Amino acid sequence: MIVVTGATGNVGRALVDRLVAAGRPVRALTRDPHRAHLPEPAEVVRFQPDDPAALFAGASRLFLYVQATGDRTADLLAAARAAGVRHVVLLSSAIVAEGADETHPIYVMHDTVERAIRDSGLAWTFLRPGAFATNALQWAPQIRAGNTVRGVFADARSAPIHEDDIAAVAERALLDDGHEGAVHRLSGPEAVSSAGQVAAIGRALGRELTFEEVPPEQAGPELFPHVPPHALRGLLETFRAAVGATPEITDTVEKITGTPARTFAQWAEDHKADFQP
Repeated sequence: MIVVTGATGNVGRALVDRLVAAGRPVRALTRDPHRAHLPEPAEVVRFQPDDPAALFAGASRLFLYVQATGDRTADLLAAARAAGVRHVVLLSSAIVAEGADETHPIYVMHDTVERAIRDSGLAWTFLRPGAFATNALQWAPQIRAGNTVRGVFADARSAPIHEDDIAAVAERALLDDGHEGAVHRLSGPEAVSSAGQVAAIGRALGRELTFEEVPPEQAGPELFPHVPPHALRGLLETFRAAVGATPEITDTVEKITGTPARTFAQWAEDHKADFQP
């Protein structure tokens, strides 16, 4: 049995789909099983961190999403180990790297969980993707409403990775030998600016979209509705540092899965429905 936390998130859902297609027994943890709409025969279970032992009975492997653990990471890992889980694959972040700003809130969140896993006695694999292509979904309400997207730092460059490419690597790390103790840094295959991402979405939709740059001091919840207020400043600094920069680009997806990472343009084609009125 493989337990997947964050099972209704972008990566978690793609991973559940892959494991079910591969015929692997999956227990998908979600806070609202009735709204999960996950494929059968996945076992969909309410994620109740106050009773972690009930989550891991009969499981041998665990896919862990950092934001699913909250402040109960150590308890969850201890319960998983006691139940017989041997290997945990963590969805971490590329921000955890040598020389990084260790005070950055996103660094602190991911590094704290990585340290807890290293101390847990479990075998582990860390996935450290850079920018998620799904971050572009923040623009969906504006794109549905018109052809202008307001955002910060039009020239901020990243190498966005398709969520299913992350899931494909996670699948191999969970099912194949040789990934214990590995840190896999993941990215898409090419650098794309924020304005370039908007243009690619426009091409997928058959529309001409324009990126209108907003001064960062004017950025607020309306532009980043899913970002906790305490994390927004750090996120803006990350975007500022990416202006005109050359992002890290890896070939890890292809090395592990045998299939090249998908471009942002491919991601936009896959997600056209998310941007249509």
